[in-house]
Amino acid sequence: MNPKSTLSIAGHPIHPMLIPFPVAAFVGTLVVDIVYARSGDPAWAAATNWMLGAGLVVAALAAVAGLIDFFGDSRIRELRDAWFHMIGNIVLVLIEAFNLWRRMAEGSDFIVPTGLVLSLVATALLLFNGWKGWEMVYRYRVGVSEEPGNQRK
Repeated sequence: MNPKSTLSIAGHPIHPMLIPFPVAAFVGTLVVDIVYARSGDPAWAAATNWMLGAGLVVAALAAVAGLIDFFGDSRIRELRDAWFHMIGNIVLVLIEAFNLWRRMAEGSDFIVPTGLVLSLVATALLLFNGWKGWEMVYRYRVGVSEEPGNQRK
């Protein structure tokens, strides 16, 4: 029997439904940082604050869903990849929270080069965390239904 996702709707795990949003916001922050670094347009600097803020809000929701799943099935906690995924995402959120805090305190002067470097580090960490998350799904079948669905022939 596969490890179950504790927080789900009609058998569909909530955590994987939420994670695309902070991923898009955090990678988008890196892209917008690059655009700002090249253009110097303050509108791009303001956009990064909104992207980081939105990413952090949805990352918090995804974290709650992930923690409910993590603590809801002991088989998930036994997976080394689950620990790497969780700790990596905690580090990611701390980096991005610091990134937003400094941008708000120092303004656009923080973006180049420090904010840009933090966004690059966060994006690299997203790749690692995503890899570990998909290891849990594809290798250990965490949250994968064992019931046959409507399959096309």
